[in-house]
Amino acid sequence: MYAIFITGGKQYKVEAGQQLYIEKLDKEADDAITFDQVVAIGDDKKGLIVGTPLVKGATVAAKIIKNGKAKKINVFTYKRRKGYHRAIGHRQPYTLVEITAISAKPKRAPAKKKVEAPVEAVAAAETAAE
Repeated sequence: MYAIFITGGKQYKVEAGQQLYIEKLDKEADDAITFDQVVAIGDDKKGLIVGTPLVKGATVAAKIIKNGKAKKINVFTYKRRKGYHRAIGHRQPYTLVEITAISAKPKRAPAKKKVEAPVEAVAAAETAAE
């Protein structure tokens, strides 16, 4: 079973037991977190359930492994023939999470009951139409 969910403005396709790097979250290591913006859930038995835009009642549970920063990226900017140059660096913060469970219990709207009109009212409407 796999799920596609949204966090940090990106979509991720995950399975239970998988580890992935996502945008930094304001949680500490060993905290549990639940992602409820699930776009789709795929299963070999049930097929693919696609939300409109989200699958109602579906969640992805995860455990935060660690928070950190990625490798440094050096950025060098300059303006030619002006003697202007500047070198800066950037380290993108991240959160490493491990997917623990995928809950695929979509909540469906209850079926609407069909209300039938009484037989006398239908007969009276037909005679009035003639």
